[in-house]
Amino acid sequence: MAGTKTRSHARATGRVRPHTHATAAARVRRHLRVRKKVTGSASRPRLVVNRSARHMFAQIVDDSAGRTLAAASTLDGDVRAVEGDKTAKARKVGELLAQRAKDAGIEAVVFDRGGYRYHGRVAALADGAREGGLKL
Repeated sequence: MAGTKTRSHARATGRVRPHTHATAAARVRRHLRVRKKVTGSASRPRLVVNRSARHMFAQIVDDSAGRTLAAASTLDGDVRAVEGDKTAKARKVGELLAQRAKDAGIEAVVFDRGGYRYHGRVAALADGAREGGLKL
């Protein structure tokens, strides 16, 4: 490819968006800003959300012990069977996580949006958790 001014092979082949690294770094900075204020304890653990282009992952974490108490994602069999769009599946993940939290004896959590906007799938997951009986 003589004469081209590409910076990397990935950009030249079109495999990676040019600003993917900058976008991910900005989300990490936003998440760190949120984490300054939001910490999970044994009495009120942290519900942390991770979102990819295709899936949603959520877990309830006790930061003082460094343990995951409950987790759910769209990769679970119960959620995969749900018909609908990604937002409907995110709501189902919230409901499933709330059920697993109830089984673990957790009533209230602190919501950590993970640097994502509280909008769309992230908000649907939170609403599903509230419908399942968790106090956010």
